[in-house]
Parts: sequence; structure tokens; C-alpha cells
Amino acid sequence: MSYRLDEIDRRIIYELMHDARNTSAPTIAEYVNVSPGTIRNRIKQLEEHDIVRSYTAEIDFERAEGHLTNLYVCNAPVSERNALAQEASAVPGVINVRQLMTGRRNLHVMAVGEDTEHLRRIARALSRLGIEIEDETLIESEINSPYAAFGPDEEISIDSATDFISLPGDANVVDVTVQADAPIVDHTLEEAVERGVLDDDSLVIAIEREEDVLTPHGTTVIQPDDIVTVLSRSGATDRVIDAFIAEEEA
Repeated sequence: MSYRLDEIDRRIIYELMHDARNTSAPTIAEYVNVSPGTIRNRIKQLEEHDIVRSYTAEIDFERAEGHLTNLYVCNAPVSERNALAQEASAVPGVINVRQLMTGRRNLHVMAVGEDTEHLRRIARALSRLGIEIEDETLIESEINSPYAAFGPDEEISIDSATDFISLPGDANVVDVTVQADAPIVDHTLEEAVERGVLDDDSLVIAIEREEDVLTPHGTTVIQPDDIVTVLSRSGATDRVIDAFIAEEEA
């Protein structure tokens, strides 16, 4: 089942890519302006949907023990590529196997060896599997960067809408993080509609609070830092958001 990323998810992925080891839920929460519990809940969902797959350490093997890191650019039959990639990953010394959607040079194998003879033994092992090595080269260094499109953007306000979906007709669905001084804070949904804070044609369909996802009812009280999903039948997004953000910033 597909998982739809919103702006909070994107920022979490960006921060984890930037430095997963030193990035805690409270730290990310400060950047995104939601609670640490919400961040932990989102990370759990990203892991469960296999979007965040692992947290790996970047090792400089040359500095560690003078080892060599080598990249083998290989060819594998398309029909056997996945199976051969699995077998290649089991060869001692291999630390990464990447499959490419091309006819040739479609398998990149990265391996670490104590010396050139060790690397030649790895090459022979790959060849015995039926993998054709077309080229190989020693890797001097590697630089990783987080995906910039998921990073901070001055034009994006995390404090207001974090996601928006347009539906057929004029309807839409918007996710918004509730600010501390918003008009709807400490009111039930019934009270919000009665007082005109929330439009009659707007329906709160989900509330994410800390690590829980709540099913809202008329008696549900809206709290600061709730991430609220609202269906607007009229499509009046600005009027919907106004209920959940501080009046001076509306």
C-alpha cells in the first residue's frame, strides 16, 4: 500500500539523511514545530512502509586499516539481475550492490579488500557467479547529501498547511498543525461549528496527536500541536486553515 508523504515526512527524511546518528526526535521536532511524539510516530510509519529502510554508517576503510574500496561495473542478464545481485551481496568483502535499469553496466558492486590481491579474489568470485565485470576502479572518496527538495524552504510554512489534496469538484483535503493560540484550541468540534470557528461544510476526519491517530467526534477537544486532517466540501482552504492557526498570523 502506498504512503503519501506530507511536508513533515519530507523534513524528517531530510534530517535523517543529513545525519541520522545525531538527529533525535526532539531535534527534528524543533525544526518542524511539532511534538517529539509526532516525529517518533511518523518515523515508525516511514519504517513500516519501507520508505526509511535502514540507518547505515559511512566508513572510511582506508583510514580504518588501510583497506581499499573498489567499484566493479558489471553486466548481468536482465532476467537474472535480481538473483545475481543477491548472490553478489553474499561474496565476502562486498558491501553494496546496486541494480540499474539499463541493458549493460546494470550492476554496480562495491567491495572492500585488504590489498589488490584480495580485490582480485572478489572479482574472480563475481565472475564465477556468471557476472561479467566490464570495468573496475578504486574509490578515493564519496560525498553524500540529503535530498534538497525535502529540506527547509522559506516559501513553505510548516505552521500552516503541511499537505493539500484536491478532490473532484471543489472539495479538498488539507492537513494543518494546530498552533497554540488558534481559535479552535481547547474547543470541541461541536463548539467550533456552533461558534462559527469551523465552517459547516468542513469535516475533521483525523487527528494525529503525539504517537496516536484519533478518530474525531463532536466532543473531541482540539489541542495545540495536533495535526488535523480536514475535508472541505466547498474548497475554501484559507477559511479552513484560519481556525487552526494563530489569529495574528492568519
